[in-house]
Order: sequence, then C-alpha cells, then structure tokens
Amino acid sequence: MVVLISKKMPAIPAITIGAILGAIFALILQPGLVQEVAQYGDGIWEKGFVGIMTTMYGDISITTGNEVVDGLLTSGGMGGMLGTVWLILSAMIFGGVMERSGMLKRIAESVISGINSAGALVATTAGTCVFFNITASDQYLAIVVPGKMYADVYKDKGLAPENLSRTLEDSGTVTSALIPWNTCGAYHSKVLGGDTFTYLPYAFFNLISPFMTVIFSIFIFIFRMLKDSKGTYA
Repeated sequence: MVVLISKKMPAIPAITIGAILGAIFALILQPGLVQEVAQYGDGIWEKGFVGIMTTMYGDISITTGNEVVDGLLTSGGMGGMLGTVWLILSAMIFGGVMERSGMLKRIAESVISGINSAGALVATTAGTCVFFNITASDQYLAIVVPGKMYADVYKDKGLAPENLSRTLEDSGTVTSALIPWNTCGAYHSKVLGGDTFTYLPYAFFNLISPFMTVIFSIFIFIFRMLKDSKGTYA
C-alpha cells in the first residue's frame, strides 16, 4: 500500500489491490484461521475461498481472550456498511437535484451580493461550505458547488485561487465529519462505533480550522493576483 500511495495510484485500484494481497497473505500465513472463519466447505481451497469472502462482506468475530484485540477482529464487513452506503447514495441524489435545479446557487447568490471585502468573502465562502454540508449532506457537493459559485468572485476581486482552495478545504472538508447525516459523519460514526456528537467536542482541528482561515484572511495574510499589462488580473 505504501508503494501504491507513493505512485499516486487512484484510490479504487489501490484499495482493490490491497484487499487482494491481504487475502493472498491470509491464505499463506493463516490458513487455519481462514478455514475457521469459513465454518463450512469441502477441502482447503473451498474453505479458503469461503473464509476470505466471508471476511470481506459478512460478519466475523474472532475470540483471542483480549478484549481490545477482540474488538479489532470483530467486523460486519461490507454488509455492515450498507446503511452508510444508502445514505451516501441518497445524499448524492438529493444534492445533485438541488444543484441542477439551481436552488442551492440561488440561495448563495443572495449572500454574495453583500460581500465588500476579502475577509468577508472568505468568511462567506466558509459559511457556505458549512451550510452545504448541513443541507446537501455530502462533502463533495460542499466543496464543488461553492468552488464554482465563488471562483469568478475571487478573480474579480483580484484574489488568487489559492485562497478559494484553502477556504474550501478548511471549511468544506473538515466540518463534514461533524454532521451526523452527512456522508462523512455517517461513515466516521459507523467506523468509530459512536454517535457523531460524542467525538465532536474533541475534534479540535475540525472545529477551529474554519475560524483560523477567516482570521488569517482578515488580519494576517491573503494571496492576491497581479495585474497584466492591460490592467486586468491574470
């Protein structure tokens, strides 16, 4: 996996290769345990196949005598994540309808009209990302839609695109895990085995990051574009 990441391989092929290699090494190094997970099947190869597939998609529970280790070795597989998958699909469909119909853009346009400074623009962008995370229920929509909406506004005000990119990441990406019905929040809640609001008070980076990007844009530093020979921003 380290090699695949260093080669910048796309996520889906990398995860697929990692799963296949994991299955192969499990058959080589722990054949007895794989057959124990299978519970049924004739012959080593059939039990090995059933055991690997069960581990990937079904419920497994391996008892070692150590409560912490037992928790790590107990999983619902892909079947246990179906609830989150349905939520992701529903959020994508809902968000797509909202974007395509123009309703999200119409709401944001009324906010853009009151922007008169770089700090206000960054603050508005951050607020819009959080708003989309709550209403559109998907992190990618909370990044892509505001990015499209504000791109021309940043350019017209002579602000470099790095400002927009930084704001989208610092507000749209990190706050998505704090919304229970957002795809990221649902995923993290399922993986961690606890309610989103349980870990929210301890997610300091996620809570502070949007405020820091606004503070930086107002009081410390912001990237600006240079004008070309015609007096327009390049």
